[in-house]
Amino acid sequence: MRGNPFLTRTRRPGRTVRGFTLIELLVVIAIIAVLIALLLPAVQAAREAARRAQCTNNLKQLGLGLHNYHSANNAFPPGGCRTYGGGNNNLWGSWSPQAMMLPYLEQTPAYNALNFSWEIWNNGTGSAINATGISMKINSFICPSSITVPAGQGFFYNMPLQGYYLPGNNYFMCTGSSVMWRCDPGATSNGQRCVPNGLFCVGGGAYSISDVTDGTSNTIAAGEWRTGDWNNFQKSIQDFIGNQNYSDWQATSRDLISPYGNMPLGGSLVQTALNQCSTIWQTGSDSSFGTGGQRSWNGPFWAMGLYAYSLGNVVVPPNSQYPYCEFWSTNADWDAGGIIGLTSFHPGGANIMMADGSVRFLKSSVAWNTLWGLGSRAQGEVISSDSY
Repeated sequence: MRGNPFLTRTRRPGRTVRGFTLIELLVVIAIIAVLIALLLPAVQAAREAARRAQCTNNLKQLGLGLHNYHSANNAFPPGGCRTYGGGNNNLWGSWSPQAMMLPYLEQTPAYNALNFSWEIWNNGTGSAINATGISMKINSFICPSSITVPAGQGFFYNMPLQGYYLPGNNYFMCTGSSVMWRCDPGATSNGQRCVPNGLFCVGGGAYSISDVTDGTSNTIAAGEWRTGDWNNFQKSIQDFIGNQNYSDWQATSRDLISPYGNMPLGGSLVQTALNQCSTIWQTGSDSSFGTGGQRSWNGPFWAMGLYAYSLGNVVVPPNSQYPYCEFWSTNADWDAGGIIGLTSFHPGGANIMMADGSVRFLKSSVAWNTLWGLGSRAQGEVISSDSY
């Protein structure tokens, strides 16, 4: 009886069974490694393209919300809405445009969780009352390419989180090509009214489409930035640097209320300020502002109508080689003017949303004068679309 051929194997006489040599195996491994090396960048590029598309879509949703708000209220939301109830009615603690737009972004539950009678600060009381609402993560405010805020990191204005997380925010509403932020009645210099030249500012009225005489398709309403790394001991380009030289702008306070606060009139002062902040950043010569002259707290949450939280400007092109540059006098608060603009992890530039709701990709190579013209809403600049 013959045996099972699948259980018994007999080597035929005169035939040698040969395997792979070590050199052949190494060659195969090398070929596979080369293929992976060629394929990996393509995969990463495809993933980044998807993330950039999602980021663009987020800004489009923000644009729809902006115009839905305008349709309902005949104006865009203010850059910072002051409280008139239980709070102290300070500019510091004003509610952001993003907070005002929540119902128009299909975020009614988050909107209903906010008590707008209280400013967010007010010695911590307003923050505590609104902690649940302002700690809500709004996915449409987050760019998937950016760094997210680590869970449990940061503070609500010196009030510990107490179990609440900072949700992060990658999209700022634009104050224009301006280093100023206030437009309340006190925003004057030597009797001259000095307010940001963009679509948003804090403490004053709200603008409408009729106020955008440069054209809604030629005026930046919002842009993106990277969130901070949340580590003051680590230097990164998203750091904020404190600069006490606000007198360079012929301003008497850190608010930078001055005719030179708007571009292009103040353009000659921008490079000086950037160099000053870069020196502080590199040398750590101003340790009172965070650690080593820096703070890495950009984009902690969306509810506060201040620079670094919900407001930014377009004074320098996207992804500048300089850190953010903020001005202050006796402490490192955020109610101050500064150069706080476009940054992203997208190669070559950053996304912007125009006042008509359209979204475009602004290259890092854009000319400064072109950028300043896009930032202002009513300075009479004529900007061709092929210039950026």
